[in-house]
Amino acid sequence: MSIADNLKQLLEELPDPVRLVAVSKFHPEASILEAYHAGQRIFGESKVQEMDAKHNHLPQDIEWHFIGHLQTNKVKYIVPYIALIHGIDSFKLLEEVDRQAGKINRTVDCLLQLHIATEETKFGFSFEECREMLAAGGWKQLSHVRLCGLMGMASLTDNAEQIEREFCSLHSFFAEAKQQWFAHSDAFSELSMGMSHDYHPAIEAGSTLVRIGSKIFGERDYSSH
Repeated sequence: MSIADNLKQLLEELPDPVRLVAVSKFHPEASILEAYHAGQRIFGESKVQEMDAKHNHLPQDIEWHFIGHLQTNKVKYIVPYIALIHGIDSFKLLEEVDRQAGKINRTVDCLLQLHIATEETKFGFSFEECREMLAAGGWKQLSHVRLCGLMGMASLTDNAEQIEREFCSLHSFFAEAKQQWFAHSDAFSELSMGMSHDYHPAIEAGSTLVRIGSKIFGERDYSSH
């Protein structure tokens, strides 16, 4: 099946208000254009340099989402055009996004990344760290970032109950954060969770953004990376 066919099939599965982030990292610009011409506008990348190159060459109405681990020294490169940063995993990083966005008088939408998986290799706040950061209130002084919700990655496991439990834990923390710190913020409405192998339970648990690559583009070519 073509990329366009894959997209069509996937979009028919997604209930409102779930939006699709087409994960295009390691895929060529031609593949992104094929998805673009099939109607897809939101694309997710995890390497700053790769996303920069694609942003420069591809249609300017693409909504780029940064879904990888963002280093503070790379923030300045993506701030001029990024639509949403999914992986804010420290207050220091949030401050840097605010600082760089302030230089060009732009407000950047961000999600706080929570560590919900059992693997140590994944990034993100623990629930307690995130509570402490939000309670401290420093984020309220940052005028060039807007907190729009949370992101998390479930463990890479075949244990469906564990995946469901991890996604549900993130959803309940989202509800807690919304009630306690963002009750008056319409913007705080996004829950980014679910990838090609686990987007169904993510949607069941309340995801609003699913990050899907291989089901659209096929398996990635890692040979040149």
